[in-house]
Amino acid sequence: MNFSFDHLVWFHHNPEKAIQPLSEKGIYVAHGGRHDTWGTYNTLSYFDLSYIEFLGIEVLTIAEQHEENRLITQIVDQLAKENREGPAKIAIRTNQIHELAIKLKQDGHTVYGPLPGQRVTANGEVIQWTLLFIEDQPNELSLPFFIQWDNSDKERLSALKEQGLLGRHSDENSKLECVGFVVRDLEETIRTWGDLLNLTPSEEFWDEDLQARCQKLELPGTHLLFCTPDREGPAEKVLHERGETPFLVNISQANQNSFFELLNGYWRFQ
Repeated sequence: MNFSFDHLVWFHHNPEKAIQPLSEKGIYVAHGGRHDTWGTYNTLSYFDLSYIEFLGIEVLTIAEQHEENRLITQIVDQLAKENREGPAKIAIRTNQIHELAIKLKQDGHTVYGPLPGQRVTANGEVIQWTLLFIEDQPNELSLPFFIQWDNSDKERLSALKEQGLLGRHSDENSKLECVGFVVRDLEETIRTWGDLLNLTPSEEFWDEDLQARCQKLELPGTHLLFCTPDREGPAEKVLHERGETPFLVNISQANQNSFFELLNGYWRFQ
């Protein structure tokens, strides 16, 4: 069963307010559209098929009605109730979502889905997909959810190019190289995720910027970086304030070397 990174979901009260500060850093963010049946809306930043989704609540009364879409229950809990913005969850792409649901159940997981989803773009186009969520969570860090798009990767890439959503960063070759997660137990967490995605972890290494011990899972599209803080620094700060969570975006070929905090998350350009 093949998996690829699809996107990082970044909760924000006003997703459109991610556009200007990231533009000043050379990152292009476009208006996305509405999820009318979920009460949410988004803005999007694409790096080929990997992307960041800034997701906000548009109609809370609609969002509060959802139980099976665990992303919507999470954004209601985290954004509406706790007032906590920032990177929140990742989506993994597959083209065998129904088979995956069966396998996860056979492995002892409780799942929600597959569930249909759709977004209406600003020009009225309807984009559709299917979602699958794992309900049981072995660690504080929530496991990824899975997505299968109605269109093929080739069709989606072609559509993104036609819409002018690719190559718009200050360096058109910028790549979403990895997404970082801060966790309490590096070994246990990376073993859990590696088993789930059928990936072998890298050797452990020290990350000077984060002041943390780290390991990678080389997921096609965008790698996953897991870090446990070893002393005071950005990783320790996030773990203390927010618990286990995605917290870092690594952008490669960004025409600059910088590390900074923005929109309640960390960014590293290399």
